[in-house]
Amino acid sequence: MRKNYIKFARDVINLEIAGLIKLKKSLNSSFNKAVNEIAKCNSKIILCGVGKSGLIASKIAATFSSIGTPSFFLSASNSSHGDLGSITKKDILILISYSGETNELKNIIQYANRNKILLIGIVSKKDSTLYKASDIKLLTPQVKESGGIIPTSSTTVQLALGDALAISLMKHKKFNKFDFKKLHPAGALGAKLKTVEDIMLTGKRIPFVNENLKMKNALNILSNKKLGVLIVLNKKKKTTGIITDGQIRRFNQKNRNLLSTRVNEVMTKNPITIEKSALAAKALSLMNNKKITSLCVFDKKDKKKTIGVLHVHTILQSNIS
Repeated sequence: MRKNYIKFARDVINLEIAGLIKLKKSLNSSFNKAVNEIAKCNSKIILCGVGKSGLIASKIAATFSSIGTPSFFLSASNSSHGDLGSITKKDILILISYSGETNELKNIIQYANRNKILLIGIVSKKDSTLYKASDIKLLTPQVKESGGIIPTSSTTVQLALGDALAISLMKHKKFNKFDFKKLHPAGALGAKLKTVEDIMLTGKRIPFVNENLKMKNALNILSNKKLGVLIVLNKKKKTTGIITDGQIRRFNQKNRNLLSTRVNEVMTKNPITIEKSALAAKALSLMNNKKITSLCVFDKKDKKKTIGVLHVHTILQSNIS
């Protein structure tokens, strides 16, 4: 007979929720002080812990780095064999330990205190060595572990506190989605945060034609640029219209004199445009809604001046959906 483990799973989750509720209630001015000190640090944030706390420290370091705060994880065991040299007096050291008495951390604590390196302790026991030695004390609540012995609720609390520090840093530094994109150029997140400017066609790749040009010459440009669209300009280099290959076919079916016709007689006036800083995903949505394949891109300084062209194929090739 198969056992139903859902009850055990719910017990684990309930214990961790209880720990997080305790953490939320325990936050005080020390948290604000930690955020302010980390935000003004001009060097590195170094995180260290042992065992499961070490894994949490590594994850928090990665999160800090991902929001533009240079951070790395320091191995507690390696630090006693030369890696203490990687810590400078301008750094901030964050040590994570539930008990605050982990032997491997004691050499690091002594080194930080001796060299006046700012030490932030994330710890659950006030009478511990780490708590007493820390310049900023982030006291996490004592919690009940799932199964009685396995670090579960305690590491969940440590991780949540690290995430809270990271998001608070983002708010302090006004770190936005465009800053995030610069540090995450690859993968699904990078694609999702690409802007129109990142993928638009520019310069000589834009198929510009003068509005008074004969279609015979315009068709040569259309063929050479291989984009299936022409961007029409007036004598002031302002965008006045757009011509697609579909429009040309439809016009040619109704008129025999296409080649001698001027561009401004074929074009669609006031083409749909998009600002260069808009997300590429927004551009794709606009194209789908308007049932078009190309957009004229402008800088907010001048909406009538086309600085780029965005084609639906370019968006799709960038894995944007």
